[in-house]
Amino acid sequence: MPAGSVAVIVPEDIKVPSWDLYEVSIPCTVFGQPQLDLADPWYSLRLCGTAERPPEGRSGPAGPSLTVRTGYGLDGLIGADTIIVPSVPDSCVEDGVPLRPELVAALRRAHAAGARMVSLCTGAFALAEAGLLDGRRATAHWMHTAQLAERYPKVQVDDSVLYVDEDDVLTSAGLTAGLDLCLHLVRRDLGAHVANQLARRMVVPAHRPGGQAQFIDLSVPATDDDSLSPVLEWARAHLDRPLTVEELAQRVAMSPRTFYRRLRAATGMTPLQWLLTQRLARARSLLESTDLPITKVGELSGLGTANNLRHHFLKQLGVSPGDYRRAFPTR
Repeated sequence: MPAGSVAVIVPEDIKVPSWDLYEVSIPCTVFGQPQLDLADPWYSLRLCGTAERPPEGRSGPAGPSLTVRTGYGLDGLIGADTIIVPSVPDSCVEDGVPLRPELVAALRRAHAAGARMVSLCTGAFALAEAGLLDGRRATAHWMHTAQLAERYPKVQVDDSVLYVDEDDVLTSAGLTAGLDLCLHLVRRDLGAHVANQLARRMVVPAHRPGGQAQFIDLSVPATDDDSLSPVLEWARAHLDRPLTVEELAQRVAMSPRTFYRRLRAATGMTPLQWLLTQRLARARSLLESTDLPITKVGELSGLGTANNLRHHFLKQLGVSPGDYRRAFPTR
């Protein structure tokens, strides 16, 4: 499709500091700044507010906020080729406060009229509430994907990717993943050359390897079974050596079968899954904080050879150890 018109839905007010401000600024930077030497015409951008009267910026118990004067209300969605929902209020995500019914209705009308629908981070909750993600694969920031899946069971939530392209409905993970998706839209609309040149001007990668699985916190799952804590702490301190279910069970005076059952009940993982998760977490920590060779990282984490380490990183995180280290340069 040609560049076309892009409507960005802006919340009533934006708390400062806030990730929401960053996510609103992403489509404004990509689509709102004409790059006529790359493509003429460039996109036309309009900011659409969700309130009848934009509130004044204010400070309160929740902290300071600012108001973006949008120039359009929800009627500005009419006729837009692409509609972007950068985020929804935290209360809608954390507390289940309903979205404005006018917003939900406007999203449904726009999609029915043929607009391409895009969400960044928690904006997926708005598309899901409008029913636009039913039966579709979608994503959001990994910290919110469990809530998205629980609240909207018809949505096929994938927390491992940076963004999902379902043709006329696209969703992204949080923060910089929104930039990845916006550059993907430029690539779809205007071609790889334009997207690559725009990425150069923004001093960002045109395409990042892997998905958001590489950013998910793999810390130890919470457990209410205190009897397992000593052996799990011991295991984490000895990940560089071979560990078996039999050895771990013996340390807490349990049979292997009982240990297996108790650990799975406490963490939701089998012993082997738990060990792999901890070894990956150790390897990630070493890659982030040291310059140790990949081979040494594999040894210290208990994942063995560099090839075995690479295999597990690609399978579990979708990125190689080398690419992961480049994403988290040591200070």
